[in-house]
Amino acid sequence: MSKPTAEDEYFAREDAEKLRKLAAEQRKGLAEGEQERLKALHHNHCPHCGLAMNEVSYRGVKVLRCFSCSGTFLASGELEKVIRAEPHGLMSDVLRIFEHKKTP
Repeated sequence: MSKPTAEDEYFAREDAEKLRKLAAEQRKGLAEGEQERLKALHHNHCPHCGLAMNEVSYRGVKVLRCFSCSGTFLASGELEKVIRAEPHGLMSDVLRIFEHKKTP
């Protein structure tokens, strides 16, 4: 697998920013009660297969793991903690592409 080009990274960042803005708009459009209802309905359920996920510890980080479909999910900030030990690996590259850069 080759390293992403600058053009690939640019478009990946653009797409991620569009999705981030869309999610923020959707979140604003939901009433607070509806947000809480959705969170309770989906909390600790796998987004791929819908079954319950279990929390496991990996490198000191709590990770949600679905033992049905083998999905692994991290909350905001947890990926950064996991990859600190490998600052120049594949996951570091992926994180760099999709990191949220705050604009003034």
